[in-house]
Amino acid sequence: MTLPATTPIYVPSDDLGDRPCVVVDGAPRPGSLITLSHWPGSGTPAPLMDDLSTQIAFHYLDQPAFHVVADAVTSDHFDEDGLASLFVVTQPREALARRGLVCDFASAGDFGTWRTREAARCAFVVSAYADPERSPLGPEFFAQPEGTRVAGLYTELLGHLPTLLDHPDRYAHLWQEEERVLDATELALRSGAIRIDEVPSLDLAVVTLPPDAVRARVHRFAQVRQLAYHPMAIYNATSRLRILYVTGRNYEVEYRYESWVQYKSCRPLPRVDLGPLAARLSAEEAAGTWVFDGVDALTPRLRLDGAAESRIPVGRFQASLMAFLSDAPPAWNPYLPKERP
Repeated sequence: MTLPATTPIYVPSDDLGDRPCVVVDGAPRPGSLITLSHWPGSGTPAPLMDDLSTQIAFHYLDQPAFHVVADAVTSDHFDEDGLASLFVVTQPREALARRGLVCDFASAGDFGTWRTREAARCAFVVSAYADPERSPLGPEFFAQPEGTRVAGLYTELLGHLPTLLDHPDRYAHLWQEEERVLDATELALRSGAIRIDEVPSLDLAVVTLPPDAVRARVHRFAQVRQLAYHPMAIYNATSRLRILYVTGRNYEVEYRYESWVQYKSCRPLPRVDLGPLAARLSAEEAAGTWVFDGVDALTPRLRLDGAAESRIPVGRFQASLMAFLSDAPPAWNPYLPKERP
């Protein structure tokens, strides 16, 4: 394999200005010579495209025709796929030696799907570093501006990543707590305490949770969530990208992240705008209002605000959702090109 003639170093996006650079896992910048990203309208060359930005970065190494001469590479937000992509570009030989695990780690972070428990554990460790309550970096670090925190996390973890990938057991104090939540959700799925029913024609999974399910601290995209399940167990158990969570009379509908990016291995059903459905549901509620995060959010949710439970029976709610998903027009297309800034 012919590696790029120059190996760029990570430079925080706030420090770049118009400096020529490679951009990974994000939108192109004024100085970007090439963008390696699954983001909507990223302008990534079609022969390099794949589901994850990390896979795209590996394809960039594989294909010398796309190599550029740049001494800087950047990403403007922090998450596992961004970290793995930066690792590929800044430490190509180290990354190539661990290619399968690096991609699995990136998938665990971005899509919540994974093949090996090592990849899941690595994602938990990275999330712990970004969690103000658990991070080894200390509370002072998180008092800094966001751009400084992003740069600090990338700088710190690019140094740790080879050891973390090879020896996740050395970081057990940072992944054990979250792994217990993952184990409990997997056990509940196997026992039938959590049930998944799929509607393939709508790319919909109905996930029924126990009414007494207790919320726990978990992470998605290296961000803290309080959920009654671990999403990485749910996502590994169903490939459906639209999910209805049912807990008694508490309902939430979620679009998974795969339907926001330029997903390559298959074309997901386009997202539809659930805003009009929220308005219809709100009209049926005696208390509370249904809200939708917006079709362009990373993982938008339709949820009830202002009331603990819905007055709508689960059968009618599910029928209303399915009818709306069947009839509503597409409202999100990540594959459309965008103009460079």
